[in-house]
Amino acid sequence: MPLLLVLQVLTAALLDRGLGDPQRWLHPVQVMGWGIARLRRLAEGWAAGRPGRLRLAGAAITLLVVGLSGAAGWLLERWADQSALGVAVLVVGLASALAGRSLEEAVNGVLALLPEADPEPARRQLGRIVGRDTDQLSREEILRALAETASENAVDGLFAPLFWMLAGAVLSPLAPVLPGPLALAWSFKAASTLDSMLGYRRGSLAWLGTAGARLDDLLVWLPCRLVAVSLPLAAGQELAGAWRGLELALRDGAPDPSPNAGVSQAAYAHAVGVQLGGSNRYGGCLRRKPLLAQGRPAADAAAVRRMLRLSLRLQALWLAAALLVAGLPPFITKALS
Repeated sequence: MPLLLVLQVLTAALLDRGLGDPQRWLHPVQVMGWGIARLRRLAEGWAAGRPGRLRLAGAAITLLVVGLSGAAGWLLERWADQSALGVAVLVVGLASALAGRSLEEAVNGVLALLPEADPEPARRQLGRIVGRDTDQLSREEILRALAETASENAVDGLFAPLFWMLAGAVLSPLAPVLPGPLALAWSFKAASTLDSMLGYRRGSLAWLGTAGARLDDLLVWLPCRLVAVSLPLAAGQELAGAWRGLELALRDGAPDPSPNAGVSQAAYAHAVGVQLGGSNRYGGCLRRKPLLAQGRPAADAAAVRRMLRLSLRLQALWLAAALLVAGLPPFITKALS
């Protein structure tokens, strides 16, 4: 893992934490979303409601959007090999794939409204960042929703793209044609955007969104479990606690219909010591989810803030480990010479 590539990822992480996603800047996910929306209309017109055609069209959309996103990242990486300006653009592109600051701002924005006597502003603000119905939520349910989105989206929006960046730092030096940090990060963001736009079990999307949703599940699977095993270390526990944390997250998260959401939420629930899960409404329909860290106290504002701090500490831990590994071979070579 070349040190230079890891330093670029580190710089991107610092840029994300410093700037977030400026609203006036065109974001790569906006471009992906624009393309997905237009391809969806074309696909639904061609499929005419036939499940087989919708599945085929969904697979084609997934290949096209993920492939083009990865190719765009790969081309920017080749430009960065030849130009200092290309390196700067590459780092900005990497930062665009991370959502550390934007997640913090979204969660803290709701927390800031909770001390008000009327919870309605907090409900409306929460409704912008979660998929569940929020119009009837109590303050306790708002806090649980914040804790669950802070934990689940930490994996989806921060640690999964960071993992694929670091994987690209390992792959790309092996051969010039292999994808690097940006190519893999943008490929992942494309799959994640496909899942968020098409990954619903209703109407034509029950077939059209299958390929994108399954690819997103696959790409998040390993990063999610790495978070579960390393989060206890970021919380100050010993190595034995890391394996215990993974076991608890896998046990509690197993009944969740998502292969990753329940595991990521359970990992944070046990690390912070709060109970998550329970009944939520989506489009007026009640859905019961498994209880995570059952018997622990309900999430409060302090617990939500601890989750955000844990994510920041875990990100620093991952980057420090990557820097250590990247700098180790030259150090060993020098020591032996």
